[in-house]
Amino acid sequence: MLTAARAGAAALAAALLAGTAAATPAFADIPSPTASLGTAPLPDGLYGKGDPTYDAVWRQSLALTALTTAKVTPADSAVSWLTGQQCADGGWPSYRADTATACDPVFEDSNATALAIQALTTLGGHQDAVDKGVQWLKANQNADGSWAYNPGNPGDANSTGLAVNALLAAKADPAAVAKAGRNAFDGLAVFQLGCAAPADQRGAFVYQTAPAGAPAAEPNALASGQASLAAAGGKLPVANGNRTDAAPKALACTDGGATATAVPRADSGEAAGAYLTAQLASGGQHLTLNLPGAAPTPDYTATAWAALGLVQGGHPQQAAGAVDWLAKEGGTWTKGGTDAAATATLVLVAQAAQRDPAAFGGTDLVKQLTALGPAPKAVGAASAGASTSASASASSEKDKDSGIGKFWLLGVGLLIGIGGGLVLSLQRKRGAKL
Repeated sequence: MLTAARAGAAALAAALLAGTAAATPAFADIPSPTASLGTAPLPDGLYGKGDPTYDAVWRQSLALTALTTAKVTPADSAVSWLTGQQCADGGWPSYRADTATACDPVFEDSNATALAIQALTTLGGHQDAVDKGVQWLKANQNADGSWAYNPGNPGDANSTGLAVNALLAAKADPAAVAKAGRNAFDGLAVFQLGCAAPADQRGAFVYQTAPAGAPAAEPNALASGQASLAAAGGKLPVANGNRTDAAPKALACTDGGATATAVPRADSGEAAGAYLTAQLASGGQHLTLNLPGAAPTPDYTATAWAALGLVQGGHPQQAAGAVDWLAKEGGTWTKGGTDAAATATLVLVAQAAQRDPAAFGGTDLVKQLTALGPAPKAVGAASAGASTSASASASSEKDKDSGIGKFWLLGVGLLIGIGGGLVLSLQRKRGAKL
């Protein structure tokens, strides 16, 4: 029977197959069997102030990953909330209000599971939960090597990429995780456009493949952004020290010899990086959200993941424009600092790009994210000194944007050193979800 959730999934999948993009995580706006909290208090230990129905595990996992990497030790209640959401079979749903009630496997969520695995590996000390999560991913892999958002459905690029990220985080080789002879990298390759596609689409990812007889699926911004991190062999948090001076290599195709064969694994990350670099350059250093009947708008999530994928691939210089754009526009995405998932993702982008998350676009993202959850157990030296570093970095970014030059920055630095210091004031506003 097609439930409300499944009907919502079908409708959204149809839009995505038409070349549109969705919010993160994939299918994040699908109705859930779990009722909305309404005016009920939020669960103890949860990050974020919005309704948790659709994204609670997702935003909690991002927040724990980002804060741990920023040398903040989260509260025990925040960690136990996440581990307490895990189902008996090892998977995680988007959110379950009553953990005393057994999970319905139909509504377990590969995206939430993949992010929870990465958060717990970052935290350390939760190997049993991680192992159970990995076993759930293995048990719910599709025959073509891919993963669906909910088990039993056709796979998609976003979910498959996130599953690959989780396997890498848990040190489970994706090339060895297979179903019916097709491994996780084979599943990711199902959605990447190769030499048979127009030259300007090669390396992109489609959300899902088109049904037989239907027009070919178009590149999808969010699918390309999220899957690019997996294609580059990465996971969260991104901490890749590799750097090349060359731009990502576009997929090499023989003129007149385009075929429908999959992009070779060895070329996948570079091909995705080349496609994203071109899209960012032509789009004002951000990717675009296209929904039927609506004007195109900036896709913050896709842009952030594209930046993470490029850094992981060894191309931080190609990601720099997108990182700068996110620094300028992040306040809109985070809804004035009230969106935990967006704020945590910006922290991860700043860290990957070797920017100071305590002074990203003039905002102390670490402080902002910390304020959205329970008081942490401890704050490391890097975070404790955020106010001073935030002042200097914020001045640097403003100087770069204004074009006034390094001498103005030196003057500001001198004033800071002499006497006052710059106090960054964060004004938190309530915003309308991920």
